[in-house]
Amino acid sequence: MAQSLDRHNKAEKKEELVEKLVFVNRVAKTVKGGRTMSFAALVVVGDQKGRIGFGSGKAAEVPEAIVKATNEAKKNMVRIPLREGRTLHHDITGRFGAGKVVLRSAPAGTGVIAGGPMRAVFEVLGVQDVVAKSLGSNNPYNMIKATFVALQSINSPRMVAAKRGKKVGDIVSRRENTSNVKMEKEEA
Repeated sequence: MAQSLDRHNKAEKKEELVEKLVFVNRVAKTVKGGRTMSFAALVVVGDQKGRIGFGSGKAAEVPEAIVKATNEAKKNMVRIPLREGRTLHHDITGRFGAGKVVLRSAPAGTGVIAGGPMRAVFEVLGVQDVVAKSLGSNNPYNMIKATFVALQSINSPRMVAAKRGKKVGDIVSRRENTSNVKMEKEEA
């Protein structure tokens, strides 16, 4: 009996994913009898708690393409560490093809300052405060992939502490001490 409840809860957890349609493209293929139309969809899926994935799908109809893209996005989900559950741990750049993005952490109350496809990524990721800029290509596929490259290279203090063999408190307090030293030098 307990197993059936667990299965039911897992089904409910999967349903709380947020899906955002980022881009739909109509593709025409010229064949002997005329043109064949198909549609390509780009979808971002996340749980607004740090898990996110993206996928693309092609089909003869738009709803079918969206379903394919959503299924691919759910398969390719990754976890991104967030600071205080609302922003990034540090500033980072990401690059994919000709697309380059710059992501910056922001203080509370800033909101999501990002355009187009990047805004959709941050909304489904659960980031509330971030400043992002797209440089280079404005192709939605490249922008999303560059954003994912940047997000996957974020290091949380816990990850840095594990790599260095130290405690999280040593790393976080050290960062605060260096910022206090900089402030004292500016005041003098």
